[in-house]
Amino acid sequence: MDLENKVVLITGGAVRLGRAITLELSKRKALICCHYHSSTTEAKQLKQQIDEAGGHILLFRQDLSSVPQAENLAERVLSQTGRVDVLVNNAAIFFKTPFGQVSEADWDRLMEVNLKSVFFLSQKIGLQMKVRGAGKIVNIADSGALHPFPSYLPYSISKAGIVTLTIGLAKALAPEVQVNCINPGPVMMPPNFLEAEKQFAINQTLLKREGNAEDIARTVRFLIEDSDYITGSCINVDGGRAVR
Repeated sequence: MDLENKVVLITGGAVRLGRAITLELSKRKALICCHYHSSTTEAKQLKQQIDEAGGHILLFRQDLSSVPQAENLAERVLSQTGRVDVLVNNAAIFFKTPFGQVSEADWDRLMEVNLKSVFFLSQKIGLQMKVRGAGKIVNIADSGALHPFPSYLPYSISKAGIVTLTIGLAKALAPEVQVNCINPGPVMMPPNFLEAEKQFAINQTLLKREGNAEDIARTVRFLIEDSDYITGSCINVDGGRAVR
């Protein structure tokens, strides 16, 4: 798929990995619909940067913690642009939930934002793509989907759900829509990680180093622009963590 003049919706597109993905795809002359929730300042700064570079970006603020809100985001984008050619499901929350201390509220919050919203947003957008006869969906999961983190089990389970969802969506939306997934490894680790936690994550890779956001962004672009014969796949961009 040539991204020029295509409409791309990126959730959580204002900061961290989402920002890198937004910048990478904006270079390809796509119309970026950048979703954000609480990162208002960062979203406005990103818009200014892309506008000054000659790109095209629209901002959509939305809480994705409930189904009506996820569907409302889809409806707002479709109403303003007429279509979505590419959906990048990147938005997620991540916080420590030590086993034995997990509350039902913790569980529900992680599942609602990281998995439920992705399903219902993909359902709304994916069916529109299928009717139009073309589309791409790229989901951002995590290496923890395959190798769960003991202190982040609900998060890891939510991302394992993204892997299964990717395969299911690929089947449900075939042959018109290609759906794939990326499992990042230790890339842009949270700033509250202790140095020992960062080093442990790096030691789990074969390459023994942290990746960067551009590694993920370029893989997203590859799945959209450079391959129309990959669907239902999960690509590990993790320095070899999955095979260690």
